[in-house]
Amino acid sequence: MIDLHLHFDGSLPVKSVWEQAKKQGITLAAASMDELREMMVCPVDCKSLNEYLEKFDIPLSVLQTREGIKESMEDLIAELISEGMIYAEIRFAPQLHLQKGLTQEDVVQAAIAGVETATLGQEMKVQLILCCMRGSDNVDANRETVLMTSKYLGKGVCACDLAGAEALFKTESFADLFAYAAELGVPYTIHAGEADGPKSIKDAISFGTKRLGHGVRAAEDASLVTELMENEITLECCPISNVQTKAVVSIEVHPIKEFLYRGLKVTVNTDNRTVSQTTIAKEIQFLRDNLGLTVEEERQLYLNAAESAFLTKKEREGLKNVITKII
Repeated sequence: MIDLHLHFDGSLPVKSVWEQAKKQGITLAAASMDELREMMVCPVDCKSLNEYLEKFDIPLSVLQTREGIKESMEDLIAELISEGMIYAEIRFAPQLHLQKGLTQEDVVQAAIAGVETATLGQEMKVQLILCCMRGSDNVDANRETVLMTSKYLGKGVCACDLAGAEALFKTESFADLFAYAAELGVPYTIHAGEADGPKSIKDAISFGTKRLGHGVRAAEDASLVTELMENEITLECCPISNVQTKAVVSIEVHPIKEFLYRGLKVTVNTDNRTVSQTTIAKEIQFLRDNLGLTVEEERQLYLNAAESAFLTKKEREGLKNVITKII
Protein backbone atom coordinates (compact mmCIF):
# COMPACT_ATOMS: atom_id res chain seq x y z
CA MET A 1 0.00 0.00 0.00
CA ILE A 2 2.94 2.33 0.63
CA ASP A 3 6.29 2.32 -1.19
CA LEU A 4 8.99 4.69 0.02
CA HIS A 5 11.82 3.26 -2.07
CA LEU A 6 10.88 2.91 -5.74
CA HIS A 7 13.26 3.73 -8.59
CA PHE A 8 11.60 5.19 -11.68
CA ASP A 9 13.99 3.76 -14.27
CA GLY A 10 14.11 0.33 -12.63
CA SER A 11 10.32 0.11 -12.48
CA LEU A 12 9.11 1.06 -15.96
CA PRO A 13 6.52 -1.35 -17.33
CA VAL A 14 8.05 -3.38 -20.17
CA LYS A 15 5.18 -2.35 -22.45
CA SER A 16 5.97 1.31 -21.79
CA VAL A 17 9.61 0.86 -22.77
CA TRP A 18 8.58 -1.04 -25.91
CA GLU A 19 6.10 1.62 -26.96
CA GLN A 20 8.37 4.55 -26.12
CA ALA A 21 11.21 3.01 -28.14
CA LYS A 22 8.92 2.75 -31.17
CA LYS A 23 7.62 6.28 -30.69
CA GLN A 24 11.12 7.74 -30.31
CA GLY A 25 12.72 5.70 -33.11
CA ILE A 26 15.04 3.84 -30.74
CA THR A 27 16.26 0.45 -31.96
CA LEU A 28 16.16 -2.17 -29.23
CA ALA A 29 18.11 -5.42 -29.33
CA ALA A 30 14.86 -7.30 -28.82
CA ALA A 31 12.40 -8.68 -31.36
CA SER A 32 9.47 -8.85 -28.94
CA MET A 33 8.28 -7.66 -25.56
CA ASP A 34 9.11 -11.07 -24.13
CA GLU A 35 12.71 -10.68 -25.26
CA LEU A 36 12.77 -7.13 -23.92
CA ARG A 37 11.50 -8.34 -20.56
CA GLU A 38 14.39 -10.81 -20.35
CA MET A 39 16.81 -7.96 -20.98
CA MET A 40 15.28 -5.74 -18.29
CA VAL A 41 14.94 -8.33 -15.52
CA CYS A 42 17.64 -9.27 -13.02
CA PRO A 43 19.16 -12.71 -13.77
CA VAL A 44 18.54 -15.52 -11.31
CA ASP A 45 22.26 -15.80 -10.68
CA CYS A 46 22.90 -12.06 -10.21
CA LYS A 47 26.30 -11.70 -8.52
CA SER A 48 26.32 -8.15 -7.19
CA LEU A 49 24.72 -4.72 -7.02
CA ASN A 50 26.90 -3.58 -9.93
CA GLU A 51 25.54 -6.36 -12.17
CA TYR A 52 22.01 -5.54 -11.00
CA LEU A 53 22.49 -1.87 -11.98
CA GLU A 54 23.30 -2.85 -15.57
CA LYS A 55 19.57 -3.47 -16.09
CA PHE A 56 18.90 0.27 -15.94
CA ASP A 57 20.53 1.04 -19.31
CA ILE A 58 17.55 0.11 -21.53
CA PRO A 59 14.82 1.99 -19.62
CA LEU A 60 17.09 5.04 -19.34
CA SER A 61 17.36 5.13 -23.13
CA VAL A 62 13.65 6.02 -23.44
CA LEU A 63 13.77 8.58 -20.62
CA GLN A 64 15.74 11.27 -22.43
CA THR A 65 12.86 13.42 -23.71
CA ARG A 66 10.16 15.40 -21.93
CA GLU A 67 7.42 13.30 -23.48
CA GLY A 68 9.16 10.01 -22.70
CA ILE A 69 9.63 10.97 -19.05
CA LYS A 70 6.10 12.31 -18.60
CA GLU A 71 4.32 9.44 -20.34
CA SER A 72 6.45 6.77 -18.66
CA MET A 73 5.73 8.29 -15.26
CA GLU A 74 2.02 8.17 -16.06
CA ASP A 75 2.27 4.49 -17.03
CA LEU A 76 4.12 3.55 -13.85
CA ILE A 77 1.68 5.37 -11.58
CA ALA A 78 -1.27 3.80 -13.41
CA GLU A 79 0.14 0.40 -12.43
CA LEU A 80 0.53 1.48 -8.81
CA ILE A 81 -3.05 2.74 -8.69
CA SER A 82 -4.34 -0.52 -10.19
CA GLU A 83 -2.62 -2.39 -7.34
CA GLY A 84 -4.35 -0.34 -4.65
CA MET A 85 -1.34 1.69 -3.59
CA ILE A 86 -2.19 4.72 -1.48
CA TYR A 87 1.17 6.50 -1.37
CA ALA A 88 4.51 6.26 -3.15
CA GLU A 89 7.76 8.16 -3.35
CA ILE A 90 9.34 7.61 -6.76
CA ARG A 91 13.02 8.40 -7.08
CA PHE A 92 15.32 9.03 -10.02
CA ALA A 93 18.53 10.90 -10.88
CA PRO A 94 17.88 13.90 -13.16
CA GLN A 95 21.54 13.93 -14.24
CA LEU A 96 21.06 10.56 -15.97
CA HIS A 97 18.42 11.97 -18.35
CA LEU A 98 20.45 14.61 -20.18
CA GLN A 99 21.68 12.63 -23.21
CA LYS A 100 19.42 14.45 -25.69
CA GLY A 101 19.86 18.00 -24.46
CA LEU A 102 17.46 18.26 -21.54
CA THR A 103 18.52 20.14 -18.43
CA GLN A 104 18.00 18.74 -14.95
CA GLU A 105 15.17 21.23 -14.52
CA ASP A 106 13.51 20.04 -17.75
CA VAL A 107 13.67 16.49 -16.43
CA VAL A 108 12.17 17.39 -13.06
CA GLN A 109 9.38 19.41 -14.65
CA ALA A 110 8.49 16.55 -17.01
CA ALA A 111 8.36 14.05 -14.15
CA ILE A 112 6.19 16.36 -12.07
CA ALA A 113 3.84 16.81 -15.04
CA GLY A 114 3.54 13.03 -15.31
CA VAL A 115 2.69 12.73 -11.62
CA GLU A 116 0.09 15.46 -11.82
CA THR A 117 -1.63 13.92 -14.85
CA ALA A 118 -1.57 10.38 -13.45
CA THR A 119 -2.93 11.31 -10.01
CA LEU A 120 -5.57 13.81 -11.13
CA GLY A 121 -8.86 12.73 -9.56
CA GLN A 122 -7.19 9.79 -7.83
CA GLU A 123 -6.93 9.10 -4.11
CA MET A 124 -3.31 8.00 -4.40
CA LYS A 125 -0.58 10.55 -3.64
CA VAL A 126 2.85 10.42 -5.30
CA GLN A 127 5.94 12.50 -4.58
CA LEU A 128 9.38 12.52 -6.18
CA ILE A 129 12.82 12.03 -4.64
CA LEU A 130 15.73 13.37 -6.71
CA CYS A 131 18.84 11.19 -6.56
CA CYS A 132 22.38 12.46 -6.53
CA MET A 133 24.77 9.83 -7.89
CA ARG A 134 27.88 8.30 -6.40
CA GLY A 135 30.87 9.17 -8.55
CA SER A 136 34.10 11.14 -8.63
CA ASP A 137 33.48 13.56 -11.49
CA ASN A 138 29.91 14.77 -10.95
CA VAL A 139 30.19 17.15 -8.01
CA ASP A 140 28.52 20.01 -9.88
CA ALA A 141 25.73 17.78 -11.19
CA ASN A 142 25.01 16.54 -7.67
CA ARG A 143 24.86 20.07 -6.28
CA GLU A 144 22.46 21.00 -9.07
CA THR A 145 20.25 18.07 -8.09
CA VAL A 146 20.14 19.31 -4.50
CA LEU A 147 19.32 22.79 -5.81
CA MET A 148 16.49 21.38 -7.95
CA THR A 149 15.16 19.55 -4.91
CA SER A 150 15.10 22.83 -3.00
CA LYS A 151 13.42 24.69 -5.87
CA TYR A 152 10.62 22.13 -6.31
CA LEU A 153 10.25 21.08 -2.69
CA GLY A 154 6.54 20.87 -1.91
CA LYS A 155 5.75 21.22 -5.61
CA GLY A 156 5.94 17.53 -6.46
CA VAL A 157 9.39 16.87 -4.99
CA CYS A 158 9.81 15.83 -1.36
CA ALA A 159 13.52 15.00 -0.81
CA CYS A 160 16.88 14.13 -2.34
CA ASP A 161 18.92 10.94 -2.13
CA LEU A 162 22.34 9.47 -2.88
CA ALA A 163 22.32 6.36 -5.08
CA GLY A 164 24.73 4.29 -7.17
CA ALA A 165 27.75 2.08 -6.58
CA GLU A 166 28.09 2.30 -2.81
CA ALA A 167 31.11 0.02 -2.49
CA LEU A 168 33.07 1.91 -5.16
CA PHE A 169 32.27 5.45 -4.02
CA LYS A 170 32.22 5.60 -0.24
CA THR A 171 29.51 7.48 1.63
CA GLU A 172 32.08 9.46 3.61
CA SER A 173 33.05 11.28 0.39
CA PHE A 174 29.69 13.06 0.21
CA ALA A 175 29.76 15.01 3.48
CA ASP A 176 29.94 18.37 1.68
CA LEU A 177 26.99 17.49 -0.54
CA PHE A 178 24.70 16.80 2.39
CA ALA A 179 25.98 19.81 4.29
CA TYR A 180 24.77 21.80 1.26
CA ALA A 181 21.40 20.02 1.38
CA ALA A 182 21.05 20.80 5.08
CA GLU A 183 21.98 24.42 4.41
CA LEU A 184 19.12 24.66 1.89
CA GLY A 185 16.68 22.92 4.25
CA VAL A 186 16.30 19.93 1.91
CA PRO A 187 15.13 16.63 3.48
CA TYR A 188 17.08 13.57 2.40
CA THR A 189 17.45 9.83 2.52
CA ILE A 190 20.72 8.05 1.70
CA HIS A 191 21.40 4.63 0.19
CA ALA A 192 23.69 3.00 2.75
CA GLY A 193 24.29 -0.47 4.15
CA GLU A 194 23.48 -2.32 0.92
CA ALA A 195 26.75 -2.93 -0.96
CA ASP A 196 28.90 -1.54 1.86
CA GLY A 197 29.00 -2.25 5.58
CA PRO A 198 28.15 -0.52 8.88
CA LYS A 199 30.62 2.34 8.38
CA SER A 200 28.64 3.50 5.36
CA ILE A 201 25.55 3.68 7.56
CA LYS A 202 27.41 5.51 10.32
CA ASP A 203 28.67 8.06 7.80
CA ALA A 204 25.13 8.61 6.49
CA ILE A 205 23.86 9.10 10.03
CA SER A 206 26.62 11.62 10.69
CA PHE A 207 25.21 13.69 7.80
CA GLY A 208 21.91 13.97 9.70
CA THR A 209 19.75 11.64 7.64
CA LYS A 210 16.63 10.20 9.27
CA ARG A 211 16.12 7.58 6.56
CA LEU A 212 18.41 4.99 5.00
CA GLY A 213 17.96 3.22 1.69
CA HIS A 214 18.24 -0.48 2.59
CA GLY A 215 20.47 -0.35 5.69
CA VAL A 216 20.34 -4.13 6.08
CA ARG A 217 24.03 -4.44 6.92
CA ALA A 218 23.42 -2.62 10.18
CA ALA A 219 22.77 -6.14 11.44
CA GLU A 220 26.55 -6.65 11.45
CA ASP A 221 26.96 -4.14 14.31
CA ALA A 222 24.79 -4.53 17.42
CA SER A 223 25.64 -1.06 18.73
CA LEU A 224 24.62 0.45 15.39
CA VAL A 225 21.25 -1.31 15.55
CA THR A 226 20.73 0.25 18.98
CA GLU A 227 21.69 3.66 17.62
CA LEU A 228 19.20 3.34 14.77
CA MET A 229 16.45 2.36 17.21
CA GLU A 230 17.20 5.12 19.71
CA ASN A 231 17.34 7.80 17.01
CA GLU A 232 14.26 6.48 15.18
CA ILE A 233 16.05 6.27 11.86
CA THR A 234 13.97 4.55 9.21
CA LEU A 235 15.30 1.67 7.13
CA GLU A 236 13.87 1.34 3.63
CA CYS A 237 14.32 -2.42 3.20
CA CYS A 238 13.65 -4.08 -0.15
CA PRO A 239 13.77 -7.83 0.59
CA ILE A 240 13.74 -9.30 -2.92
CA SER A 241 16.37 -6.96 -4.33
CA ASN A 242 18.42 -7.29 -1.12
CA VAL A 243 18.76 -10.99 -1.95
CA GLN A 244 19.42 -10.37 -5.65
CA THR A 245 22.18 -7.79 -5.05
CA LYS A 246 23.75 -9.93 -2.32
CA ALA A 247 23.15 -7.32 0.36
CA VAL A 248 22.08 -10.47 2.26
CA VAL A 249 23.18 -13.97 1.32
CA SER A 250 19.63 -15.34 1.44
CA ILE A 251 16.15 -14.32 2.54
CA GLU A 252 16.41 -16.69 5.50
CA VAL A 253 19.04 -14.43 7.09
CA HIS A 254 17.42 -11.13 6.16
CA PRO A 255 17.31 -9.04 9.37
CA ILE A 256 13.94 -7.37 8.77
CA LYS A 257 12.08 -9.45 11.38
CA GLU A 258 14.86 -8.95 13.92
CA PHE A 259 14.76 -5.22 13.20
CA LEU A 260 11.02 -5.22 13.86
CA TYR A 261 11.53 -7.16 17.10
CA ARG A 262 14.15 -4.62 18.20
CA GLY A 263 11.73 -1.76 17.56
CA LEU A 264 13.47 -0.23 14.55
CA LYS A 265 11.43 1.82 12.09
CA VAL A 266 11.87 -0.66 9.28
CA THR A 267 9.73 -0.57 6.15
CA VAL A 268 9.20 -2.85 3.14
CA ASN A 269 9.57 -1.52 -0.39
CA THR A 270 10.10 -2.71 -3.97
CA ASP A 271 13.29 -0.90 -5.04
CA ASN A 272 12.94 -1.77 -8.75
CA ARG A 273 9.63 -3.31 -9.70
CA THR A 274 10.67 -4.43 -13.18
CA VAL A 275 14.28 -5.40 -12.56
CA SER A 276 13.21 -7.45 -9.53
CA GLN A 277 9.83 -8.51 -10.99
CA THR A 278 8.08 -7.41 -7.82
CA THR A 279 5.27 -5.44 -6.21
CA ILE A 280 4.59 -4.54 -2.59
CA ALA A 281 2.17 -7.48 -2.41
CA LYS A 282 4.91 -9.83 -3.68
CA GLU A 283 7.41 -8.46 -1.16
CA ILE A 284 4.98 -9.10 1.69
CA GLN A 285 4.21 -12.61 0.43
CA PHE A 286 7.94 -13.28 0.09
CA LEU A 287 8.37 -12.40 3.76
CA ARG A 288 5.36 -14.51 4.76
CA ASP A 289 6.62 -17.55 2.87
CA ASN A 290 10.24 -17.35 3.99
CA LEU A 291 10.25 -15.58 7.35
CA GLY A 292 6.76 -16.24 8.66
CA LEU A 293 5.72 -12.58 8.62
CA THR A 294 2.51 -12.14 10.62
CA VAL A 295 -0.41 -9.83 9.96
CA GLU A 296 0.60 -7.75 12.98
CA GLU A 297 4.14 -7.39 11.63
CA GLU A 298 2.81 -6.47 8.20
CA ARG A 299 0.68 -3.76 9.76
CA GLN A 300 3.69 -2.42 11.66
CA LEU A 301 5.76 -2.26 8.48
CA TYR A 302 3.09 -0.14 6.84
CA LEU A 303 2.63 2.05 9.92
CA ASN A 304 6.39 2.62 9.99
CA ALA A 305 6.24 3.67 6.35
CA ALA A 306 3.39 6.08 7.04
CA GLU A 307 5.28 7.61 9.95
CA SER A 308 8.44 8.00 7.87
CA ALA A 309 6.98 9.42 4.67
CA PHE A 310 8.13 12.86 3.57
CA LEU A 311 4.70 14.33 4.35
CA THR A 312 3.12 16.73 6.80
CA LYS A 313 2.16 15.36 10.21
CA LYS A 314 -1.53 15.55 9.24
CA GLU A 315 -0.93 13.60 6.04
CA ARG A 316 1.08 10.95 7.88
CA GLU A 317 -1.73 10.50 10.40
CA GLY A 318 -4.18 10.16 7.54
CA LEU A 319 -2.13 7.33 6.04
CA LYS A 320 -1.94 5.57 9.40
CA ASN A 321 -5.72 5.77 9.77
CA VAL A 322 -6.21 4.17 6.36
CA ILE A 323 -3.80 1.35 7.25
CA THR A 324 -5.49 0.53 10.55
CA LYS A 325 -8.84 0.29 8.74
CA ILE A 326 -7.53 -2.02 6.01
CA ILE A 327 -5.26 -4.36 7.98
